[in-house]
Amino acid sequence: MRLRNVSGAKEIIASDKYVVKEPEKYKGKWNELFDNNNPIHVEIGMGKGKFIIELAEKNPNINYIGIEKYSSVLVRAVQKINEKELSNLYFIRFNAELLETIFDKNEISRIYLNFSDPWPKDRHAKRRLTSKNYLDKYDNCLRADGNIIFKTDNRKLFDFSIEEIKDTKWKLKNITYDLHNSEYVDDNVMTEYEEKFVQMGMPICRMVIYR
Repeated sequence: MRLRNVSGAKEIIASDKYVVKEPEKYKGKWNELFDNNNPIHVEIGMGKGKFIIELAEKNPNINYIGIEKYSSVLVRAVQKINEKELSNLYFIRFNAELLETIFDKNEISRIYLNFSDPWPKDRHAKRRLTSKNYLDKYDNCLRADGNIIFKTDNRKLFDFSIEEIKDTKWKLKNITYDLHNSEYVDDNVMTEYEEKFVQMGMPICRMVIYR
């Protein structure tokens, strides 16, 4: 995916109050930043922020953290949130590969993976956010009763994820290959990508991963 460079994105992000600049300092102490003990939900690869901002607006008793590694994408979310003034949402410009350096054991209650990069080449399988490599990282941060909600338009990635989970301690539920014609659509919040795909008539796959 070729990203369009946004002039001044890094400077905007560096000075914005909603972006956590040194997230490692909050490992095990994120509730101090939010100043409450509400559950923490994390979106990895949050894109331009539509999904997580809408969730934060709807659920003021849940704390949200959005992770995005590209400045030119994150800056769009920063612009949106500054129009909202939310107290239960922060962003991090960060690579999820290092997730365990910023979250302690049992610190996260839910992880959202929305339309993640499919990394289609076999040699890149470990980079997929539903690979065993990443499941191990989530295992070290997610509460025992926590879960992962995964959505994608990529059927091959979805099938890979199902097979990948079979030989682990993780389990699956609420699996659908057509979310918007399923029983799970009522409480669904769409991302920017999802809106486009639905308008094009493309089916969205969804599952819940838990232990």
